[in-house]
Amino acid sequence: MSDITSRTSNDPLTDRVSHPGYPRSNGYDARWTIDNQMGPHALWLLEWLAPALGLDTLSPGSRVLDLGCGRAMTSVFLAKEYDVQVTAADLWVKPDENAGRIAQAGVADRVLPVFAEAHDLPFGESGFDTIVSIDAYQYFGTDDLYLPHLARLLKPGGRIGVVVPALREEIDGVEPPEHLKPYWEPDFWCFHTAAWWRRHWTRSGAVEVETADWLEDGWRDWLRWCEVVAEEHTDEWHVRMAGQCAEMLRLDRGETLGFVRVVGRRV
Repeated sequence: MSDITSRTSNDPLTDRVSHPGYPRSNGYDARWTIDNQMGPHALWLLEWLAPALGLDTLSPGSRVLDLGCGRAMTSVFLAKEYDVQVTAADLWVKPDENAGRIAQAGVADRVLPVFAEAHDLPFGESGFDTIVSIDAYQYFGTDDLYLPHLARLLKPGGRIGVVVPALREEIDGVEPPEHLKPYWEPDFWCFHTAAWWRRHWTRSGAVEVETADWLEDGWRDWLRWCEVVAEEHTDEWHVRMAGQCAEMLRLDRGETLGFVRVVGRRV
């Protein structure tokens, strides 16, 4: 079992990914976070979400659904930091692959990897105390009918919290900002503002929205992480994609792109 929570002293890479705002994340091995990333720094985003979601108030053994967990970094973090039972659900990364990573992290008794599509979740109603989704909910959660479908999995009074790539202001028309056109992907149209997400969730009637806010200077963290991945990842595709993302964020400088967190309580 590798110790992913051991920091290497006097390691330049460790220093590069240390963040004063996210002390829990700083405790995780820098190479492990780089090798298992699938976009923005998922642990930083989860740690930003945690106080609004009330993760510290969960009782040991509470059931948490980590929806769109990717390579299960966030699931490992939830188990280690909050002593909860995590169902790590993902469509792109197979359970066998995540199971090995989870076992190496020493939390196989607390994290169950599951293969699942967001619209076909194999769970019973009211089975989870909390639902978490980091850098994934935007791919399926813009559907007007989705949140009521998901919220039924929460116990009454349970919370759902997500962090998504987002817009500072909604974009009018059908064209992206001129400076972002060389980088804009069709998927980016699922990015929205904090106000849009608040209205979207409130309209659903499934939750009472407790938080919907913008991460101030979140683009700087996103850029910093992209630069690290572009320089330190061993896979050519990840290096290329992170490099392109960094170019985009340098041009934008937070004018358009960043992060939003949204938290709602099941009514």
